[in-house]
Amino acid sequence: MPMDNTSPDGTATPPPASSPLTRAVLEIDAYAAGLGWDRPALLFALVDTARLREEEPGLAERLDVGETDAVGDLTPVEQDELPDGLPLDEFLATIAWPDAVTGCALTIERLMLPPSAEAAIPEGLAAAELADWVARHPERQEVRMTVAVLRDGRRESALRLREKDTATEVLTGEGLVPGLAEALSATFEE
Repeated sequence: MPMDNTSPDGTATPPPASSPLTRAVLEIDAYAAGLGWDRPALLFALVDTARLREEEPGLAERLDVGETDAVGDLTPVEQDELPDGLPLDEFLATIAWPDAVTGCALTIERLMLPPSAEAAIPEGLAAAELADWVARHPERQEVRMTVAVLRDGRRESALRLREKDTATEVLTGEGLVPGLAEALSATFEE
């Protein structure tokens, strides 16, 4: 039997998430969706909600962290804006998280091509030329990717296409953006 993803007022709602990490990724995705498209990347620290309430009650209150959150829940804490002009991989290499941070997440918008179009990519293009070629391709898709990793190695991702920009059309999965997940995991290496 298909699940009904409509709320009592008739609006579409995402299906319930099974793990705290998936819930955190979907919360960040919904937050980014509320900000709209054509936005810079957003970086989040993921902290244990119970620990946050205990050790930082003022911050927990400002973040509207409720007492009813389940054990193991994660609270996303938005970080400062990423620096302009610095490539993402170089920026991520500068991050060192304190012990209180359980994980991190990044939301970023990119253009993607379907697998059928990838075979047509001209060889030998520089990065800027390739980006320009993809931006002009008629089959390009604008996608918002939210990728989260935990210190213990768990990962989760959410993908939202601009042309299907609803909460019920968000694709989630552990291995959807492996390169970005690897880069985020490296921020926890000593």
